[in-house]
Amino acid sequence: MVNCCGLLTAQKEPVPLKSVDVELEVRDHVATVVSTLNYENKEDKPLEAVFVFPLPGDAAVCHFSAKLRQTQIVAEVKEKQKAREDYDDALSSGQQAFLLEESEQSPDIFSMSVGCLPPGESASIRLEYVTELSVQADDGLRFCLPAVLNPRYQPQGSGGSGSGNAQVTSTPASLVPYTLTFSAQVSSPRPVSRIESSCSLDPLQYLNSEQTKATIKLAAGHKFDRDVELLIYYKDAHQPTAVVETGEATAKLGTLMGDPVVMLSLYPEFPQAVMSSVASCGEFVFLLDRSGSMGAPMNNSKTDQTRISSARDTLLLLLKSLPMGCYFNIYSFGSSYEHIFPKSVEYSQQTMEEALKKVGEMESNLGGTEILRPLEHIYNQPCIQNQPRQVFVFTDGEVGNTKQVIDLAKKNSHAHRCFSFGIGEGASSALINGLAKEGGGHAQFITGTDRMQPKVMQSLRYALQPAVVDISVTWDMPKDVSVTVLSPPITALFQGQRSLVYARLSGQISEAAEGCVTVKYSLAGHPSQNQLQFSLKPAENTGLTVHRLAARTLIRCLEMEEREPGQQQDDSVRKKVVELSVQSGVSSAFTAFIAVNKDSGEAIQGPLVRRNVPTARLMACSMPYSLSLCSAQPSFKTSMMLGSAGSSAPNSVQYGMNSMDLQSAKSTSASFSRGLFGSKSKKTVKLSGTRPFDIGLTPCSMSISLPSYSAQPHCRKIRECCDSMSSGPDSVETDGMDLQSAKPTSKSFIGGLFGFKAKKTVKLSGTRPFDSGECRPCQPPMDPLLQVVSLQKASGCWDLAPALATALGKTSEEMEKPKPASVNQEVWATILSLIWLHGFKMDSQEEWELLAMKAVSWVRAQNSPCVNECVEAGNALLGCKVQKDALGL
Repeated sequence: MVNCCGLLTAQKEPVPLKSVDVELEVRDHVATVVSTLNYENKEDKPLEAVFVFPLPGDAAVCHFSAKLRQTQIVAEVKEKQKAREDYDDALSSGQQAFLLEESEQSPDIFSMSVGCLPPGESASIRLEYVTELSVQADDGLRFCLPAVLNPRYQPQGSGGSGSGNAQVTSTPASLVPYTLTFSAQVSSPRPVSRIESSCSLDPLQYLNSEQTKATIKLAAGHKFDRDVELLIYYKDAHQPTAVVETGEATAKLGTLMGDPVVMLSLYPEFPQAVMSSVASCGEFVFLLDRSGSMGAPMNNSKTDQTRISSARDTLLLLLKSLPMGCYFNIYSFGSSYEHIFPKSVEYSQQTMEEALKKVGEMESNLGGTEILRPLEHIYNQPCIQNQPRQVFVFTDGEVGNTKQVIDLAKKNSHAHRCFSFGIGEGASSALINGLAKEGGGHAQFITGTDRMQPKVMQSLRYALQPAVVDISVTWDMPKDVSVTVLSPPITALFQGQRSLVYARLSGQISEAAEGCVTVKYSLAGHPSQNQLQFSLKPAENTGLTVHRLAARTLIRCLEMEEREPGQQQDDSVRKKVVELSVQSGVSSAFTAFIAVNKDSGEAIQGPLVRRNVPTARLMACSMPYSLSLCSAQPSFKTSMMLGSAGSSAPNSVQYGMNSMDLQSAKSTSASFSRGLFGSKSKKTVKLSGTRPFDIGLTPCSMSISLPSYSAQPHCRKIRECCDSMSSGPDSVETDGMDLQSAKPTSKSFIGGLFGFKAKKTVKLSGTRPFDSGECRPCQPPMDPLLQVVSLQKASGCWDLAPALATALGKTSEEMEKPKPASVNQEVWATILSLIWLHGFKMDSQEEWELLAMKAVSWVRAQNSPCVNECVEAGNALLGCKVQKDALGL
């Protein structure tokens, strides 16, 4: 019998993880994160606690240890299978053991196993990693402590049924049973101007008069139910820098850890004349996620705009901002994929209107998140001469075959640039950053209260800038110093964005010596270069941070090389990764941290009870899910039985197995699955009845039990979640009601959910019937800015139409009366629209700036004689004071 004291999951199982304490130290643009996870066994049997959780995809995990009473056990890095065997052997012997491993499918998912925690005992687990902070469009540095781990869709045939995949137990974000304390200390050579966050913070405290050191804390009472995002702003930010770090004293010279390592942060400055120009050519391919999870709210709020509706608005802005003469196409994907045109078409009024019509019909109704196949189709299309391909990917990033997708982008990097957007909390940082890095583009994350549109339009500006080509980095060092570059070649440079280069220095290095790095490139046909001179004197108090980041960079390059065709038969690259990981103490896909308490005295007796620690999720999926221990199908038949008998609790989703090959689900624990990413075991899995279990994403039947609902108050809630019902393994959650990936099968049910006027009755088990005819879909009014933008023509002008008058808050007569007689209606309407944008929507300028530039170019091309008169009359009509120069006319 389970002792139900302490923290419980939604299924009333005890949770041994009580709290998470995080200390963040930021030095300029590098973060060191120390997390302490406090476990306590309040049951009467020894436990194995398993926690699968997200980390930043580019994190270098470099320390793992456990404290038991007064004993500190520091883990060592070993080859992964050997670490799993050591863990298994320890548990079999009744010893306490601790295992930390990275998912082989995605580097942003880790599994921590705490084995043989005796009744009444506590353990504190310390996890440390280092990571670089990405630069945002507004010059802020972004740090994200991920808490949300949404289900990752595993496409069929992607290799997801192997042994390297994580089983994950999740719970709705509001029900996460453990708490978080978080504090950050920030230091930089330049003053810290401000720190912003998606969570409530205590006031910023400066630690010195120069304001170069500051500390911040999360407000009290924060639960670890959503990602913690910090945006750090420095004054005079982002100057090129070089940090030289001395090697580890005990390491052998001539090795990565024994020699000094330099980290270069390069911020190229491009000529303003070039950067202000906008390309008039290019092939723009937009790839939109339409999986069920895209129906979730942007801001985890029931009243907030959904991800898919925000994406539709963003596509409107993008299509209006494209230059005449370019080509474009729009793909959307879920379990399958669609494209608006058979191939990219020239941008015109006709093609723009056709695309906007299709965009307006897009919903989150295509099932799972299978991104690989549409990307393959895009890359297989022949490129258009003199139209460089730019791919924009919008996704909530919940895929299981991350490495396959990134490898595909790298393989085709010569033929495109990829701009990626992670939508909502839980988006895979490994996927979003990897696509942009390997595709030579730029990554953006849209979380919390962020609006999608300004971030996407910033990336469109990057895409419209001339591509930087022929990039090279040359080193000028003292004659006795040699340089071994550890980073892959730089393939993309953007104004205001940082490029990092790591290199190992060897030879006789004098602290008084200096080095110089020159970055050469060609921009808009003109050769350019930037230089950085730096001292070879090692920095103080950096520990081994730079070495570990360099090791992580080299490990990721080697892992990608190992996945190339032909390398699978040759394990030499894998051996290099293992050797480097062990030497540097940095995790990899082929190694794991293992710690065994060999001084615990008597062996711990009794059967070992497994407890899965739940992670927060924002999309609904109340069963445990995996990445994936069985062969997950991209779509599956689901029978939805409302109010089925025999369910164990309200709001439960239960799965029955019809025909599943359990031989592929390899048990990995003495109790169930020790070593969560699938180590081999001689144990068997016993399934009984329809008890929920965590062997994958392939349910063959499903029953949903719903609590009692009265009629009208819940019509709206059912309607709100309808857009997110799909045939794939994505779903959306409402109050106490999980609608998991099922298509309603009766007309009466469809009529009630989607608000058709048919007078049908829906019968939910244990409830009163209610009349579905009262449920009508309600469309919120369009934002005034989007209203005005939607009326712009592809050429950049506006028609003097009643719809524009309404959008500007005037009647048609009021709009036409002050028009100068010699000016045609389109010029007048376009100048009025520009005045309105400058007069009333300057806070959204990033969103409309490009389409306004197109409008200005169109007005200039008309050579209208009365522009000054139009501007004066337009200001008088709209009540503005916008100058002609401000309009760009």
